[in-house]
Amino acid sequence: PLPSLPENKILVAQRPLLIVANKTATLVCNYTYNGTGKEFRASLHKGTDSAVEVCFISWNTTKISSNSNKEFNCQGIHDKDKVIFNLWNMSASQTDIYFCKIEAMYPPPYVYNEKSNGTVIHVKETPIQTQKPQSAIPLWIMVAVTGVLAFYSMLITAVFINYWQKSKKNMYHQSDYMNMTPRHPPYQKNKGYPSYAPTRDYTAYRS
Repeated sequence: PLPSLPENKILVAQRPLLIVANKTATLVCNYTYNGTGKEFRASLHKGTDSAVEVCFISWNTTKISSNSNKEFNCQGIHDKDKVIFNLWNMSASQTDIYFCKIEAMYPPPYVYNEKSNGTVIHVKETPIQTQKPQSAIPLWIMVAVTGVLAFYSMLITAVFINYWQKSKKNMYHQSDYMNMTPRHPPYQKNKGYPSYAPTRDYTAYRS
């Protein structure tokens, strides 16, 4: 509970620690104010020096407006004597201390709260789960199978080339033998004479 304050003073209370495991945080800023202000502004700041304004909300008796830093996903909600800041899609790099600031803007005098102890928001890094295939083949088996297939492919290619060269060589030999063999004319009966020898007439020696 917040203590009673003199007029035109604002006091803010925050919880000291928030652990964020699902990238979503809800920071409640409880405050007390005993002044006459009608228009207010509440903002959330990041860092020990409050250098970064994460988001803000302003309201009066008839209107509410809010805005967020482009590097954050933040929305402020005003509810009676507290302001709720909802943050989502947070990353581990956004782990830091956060401060609530409440301001009475109008009518004068302008007042705001003294700096509170702040809230440390610790965003846990979400582990990336990689699912391995159930039937994954070890690398060494793939290498061995690839090597065996390459060996057999080279062996079959070598056998084919050798067979093709032998077939081509035999074909050339058969062609040369057929071209060099002398052929007898169909009318020559004496096979002892070559095809180019003239046929002798023995009837001249029979007298």
